Amino acid sequence: MNLSLEGKHAVICGSTQGIGLAIAEELASMGAHCTLVARNKETLETNVKLLDNSLQQVHSYKVADFSETEQVRAAIEAIVGEHPVHILINNTGGPAAGPIIEAEEQAFFNAFQQHLICNHILTKAVVPGMKDAGYGRIINIISTSVKIPLNNLGVSNTIRGAVASWAKTMANELGEFNITVNSVLPGYTETARLKSLVHNLANKAGTSEEQVAGEIAKGIPMKRFGTAAEIAAVAAFLASPAASYVNGVSIPVDGGRTGTI
Repeated sequence: MNLSLEGKHAVICGSTQGIGLAIAEELASMGAHCTLVARNKETLETNVKLLDNSLQQVHSYKVADFSETEQVRAAIEAIVGEHPVHILINNTGGPAAGPIIEAEEQAFFNAFQQHLICNHILTKAVVPGMKDAGYGRIINIISTSVKIPLNNLGVSNTIRGAVASWAKTMANELGEFNITVNSVLPGYTETARLKSLVHNLANKAGTSEEQVAGEIAKGIPMKRFGTAAEIAAVAAFLASPAASYVNGVSIPVDGGRTGTI
């Protein structure tokens, strides 16, 4: 099985922590040159230095706030001006929790821009180079809510579904150029976002975070949360030559929690 990414350039968004950083670490270990994109310059500088460069990879970063679409456009245009991009990881933080009936209309516009519009800007910029190279992997980190909506995540459920449909449509259009478009759907994963969710639920219920986390884990067949590295492993496979005929799918990585086949 060919999992080598030597000579490939990858752009990993939302890569200062959590799943994004774990994906960057995995792709670098497979030989890819990695460009990290996020809004915290200091953390990006630190993370770039930590990535594997044993195969003479050259890693870099660009600063962009995904709530500012023109910053994202400027960052990706600068990157493709330097070298072609073979792998794009579309990943950014999710919208705030809350019931959909209580959501302000602007929250939908903001989330739509941050997720779908930014993904589209990034993808349009990298596709010409992927076509020239005859190799492209576009991987979207979304949520299992595209299969079954999650309680108390009204805005997120709505926008994540739109991103999944966008990705499937893009896969249909780009497949003939040896460019695959797939989505990874993380379940409950040990990240800062999950810690925040558990904290808020515990405060609302007047109970401990440990009790809330335990109750959530009971609903997962594997009886535990996932790790960022476990999500990253699936994304890394999809980025590799071995996944050349996997296209247009949304893969839950959730310990079996999602109740669909």
